[in-house]
Amino acid sequence: MTTDQKNIFPAPGQIRQLPVNLQTTIPKEWEDRNGHVNVQFYQALYEMGGWMVLDQLGFDEDWFTVNGTSQFDLEHHLYYRAELRAGDAVSAYSRVLGRSEKRFHGMYFIVNDSRDVLAATLEYVAANVDMRTRRISGFPEEVAQGLDSLLEQHQRLTWSAPVCGTMHA
Repeated sequence: MTTDQKNIFPAPGQIRQLPVNLQTTIPKEWEDRNGHVNVQFYQALYEMGGWMVLDQLGFDEDWFTVNGTSQFDLEHHLYYRAELRAGDAVSAYSRVLGRSEKRFHGMYFIVNDSRDVLAATLEYVAANVDMRTRRISGFPEEVAQGLDSLLEQHQRLTWSAPVCGTMHA
C-alpha cells in the first residue's frame, strides 16, 4: 500500500457494504464543553459494537466463556473525520484486515447517518487469550476459520481500508 492509499477514506455507501454492528443515537450526556462527543465515547461506540464481528460468526460471550478463551485489544489508532453531536444517528461497521496465528487486525467505521458522513475510523489489533492462563494463545480452529472467512469476504470489497500503516496482525 502506498502512502496515498492510506489517506483515502471510503464513502458511507461503501462502508455500508459491510454488515452493521451497531445503530444508536448519541445521547446528550456524551457532549463535552466543545458541544460535540467527547473522545472517550468513540471508544464506547467501539466497545458497544466491536464484539459483533465475532458474535456474527456465532462466537458470543457464552461461547468464549465455555471455551475458556477471549479477545484482548493490543493497539488502537483512532482517526476523527467529522464531529458527532448529541441527537446524531450513528451506525458502525467492522472490517477484518488480516490475521496471524494469535492476532487479528481490523478496522471499525463510525458513520454519522444524520449527516451521511464517515465520522471516525478505529483501527485495532486484537489477540486471542487463554483465560485460564491469561496469556496470548492461538485461535481456536473455529474462530480462525470464521475470521478467515470474513477476511476473504472483506478482501473482495472494491475499496481499501484507510490504515495507518504501522499495525498488522
